[in-house]
Amino acid sequence: MSDRESGARILIVDDEPQIRKLLKVTLHAHRYEILEAGSGEEGVLQASTMHPDLILLDLGLPDIPGMDVLGRVREWSGVPIIVLTAKDREEDKIAALDGGADDYVTKPFGMGELVARIRVALRHVAKSENEPVLQFGELMIDLAGRAVTLNGERVKLTPTEYDLLKVLSSNAGKVVTQRQLLQQVWGGHHHESDSHYLRVYIGHLRKKLEEDPARPRFILTEPGIGYRFLAGD
Repeated sequence: MSDRESGARILIVDDEPQIRKLLKVTLHAHRYEILEAGSGEEGVLQASTMHPDLILLDLGLPDIPGMDVLGRVREWSGVPIIVLTAKDREEDKIAALDGGADDYVTKPFGMGELVARIRVALRHVAKSENEPVLQFGELMIDLAGRAVTLNGERVKLTPTEYDLLKVLSSNAGKVVTQRQLLQQVWGGHHHESDSHYLRVYIGHLRKKLEEDPARPRFILTEPGIGYRFLAGD
């Protein structure tokens, strides 16, 4: 565990005391400092005054919707936010991700999975945004030179393939929705209905980067939602 992860301050915003207790005990065991809020308004207040390193946000809060909390925090902070939701609908997950959440976990969730997601989010924010080279095992992406190498050999990518890989790898470990990818790679004139563009270009990338494109190691599909680039350990 890095210095950034060890002792990180995590704010839990959830109205269920038993959930907060479970999270607190588990996360304390992983050496995180814990803050708690039982309502949305309290969560916004704690986020603004206590400056947590990460927020676990339940979407089903009693006073104001979790999506409103997400929006209000995002007005002034880029702190990593993982939403906890009992809703398993794709639309809810997409709305949360497009609204600024970094990741989501569906209740009931495994604590091992949640801790792993927390570590990824903290590692991602700890990396310099201006880091010129991204390395994922044998895959290296030189952002300054727009060059990609795999096992020491140059990978030839089209400008669109490179832009797509850059967005995914720069958000390694996070789910990037189809809408976010379309906007960042193709511009605002494309819509979710153009998701076939993504499928085609993701297929091209997998053929060039994966040993077995049918069983990808780098670019995973989040069905109905988007894609996640695996950061590795």
